[in-house]
Amino acid sequence: MTIPDRLSVLDRSPTPRGSTHAAALRDTVRFAVELEKLGYHRFWVSEHHSVPGIAGSAPTVLAAAVAAATSRIRVGTGGVMLPNHQPLVVAEQFGVLEALYPGRIDMGLGRSVGFTGGIRRALGHDKADAEAFPAQLGELLGYFTGDQDVHPSVHARPSEGLPVSPFVLATGAGADNAADFGLPLVIAAIGGDDRMVQTISRYRARFRPGPWGSAPYVVVSRAVAVAETRERARDLLVSEAWSSAYSRTRGEFPPLLSPAEVGAVEMTDRQREYFEDSLRGQIYGTADEVAQELEKLAHLTAADEFLITTSGFDRSALLDSYRRLAAL
Repeated sequence: MTIPDRLSVLDRSPTPRGSTHAAALRDTVRFAVELEKLGYHRFWVSEHHSVPGIAGSAPTVLAAAVAAATSRIRVGTGGVMLPNHQPLVVAEQFGVLEALYPGRIDMGLGRSVGFTGGIRRALGHDKADAEAFPAQLGELLGYFTGDQDVHPSVHARPSEGLPVSPFVLATGAGADNAADFGLPLVIAAIGGDDRMVQTISRYRARFRPGPWGSAPYVVVSRAVAVAETRERARDLLVSEAWSSAYSRTRGEFPPLLSPAEVGAVEMTDRQREYFEDSLRGQIYGTADEVAQELEKLAHLTAADEFLITTSGFDRSALLDSYRRLAAL
């Protein structure tokens, strides 16, 4: 099987050490402009709260800035964490986006809540709220179709009747929710490729056609780095891999270090294990090496689309990687 025709990008607005969150957000918008030129299908932004190394906290606001700066590429979220919000407000926000940028807006939704107890309390929610995701999702979609009955006589303006494109992230029971509502699924290999493939198979078997889709649609997300050499490609991934390892041992995702700084870090055995584990699940190398790995991933998953999630310390090097990837 060949690589899917549709290649898309998720950008979390990572903040390199020594930079600012404001600069990271502006970099995201500029990055979207360049990726549109390279022919990428979608550009998505994410929702993270109180994270030192990630600036993207208000995805619909950032998506509006990206859509305003571009003209063709689809723009959306990967995703809005629905348990943190009221469905009516989310519907209104995406309705405004779709009204302003018709035919270009994707509503990617997740069921996660804040990373720490303090963040969850600040948001006014707790872990149990994630269990209400199916009900929230049904209410939200009903605002677009005009048949929600949770709040009779309440209508989302200008959302009602607009063709926004919803997606569900496969966290927790997200894959089953996507299948039950007949929505596209976005999935990463959290827990390994075997578990991902099992989840995709269950999603396809369980899928119920409806107003949002007649057949299953699978978007597989993966960090991918392409460079002149395998070593340089690996360098693009080590900054986020270290921040991830640090967050799993210290409870905080820090600003990205440069590859040289990561190489000088004295990691604990546990951090080294997490660091290597983060790299093990990613795809990196020369163009030929990456093409072979992506073809294997396409064969394994029969994905309809790949969502590339690479974050790097050096935006110029990252753009070069995406340029090489687009040329495969």
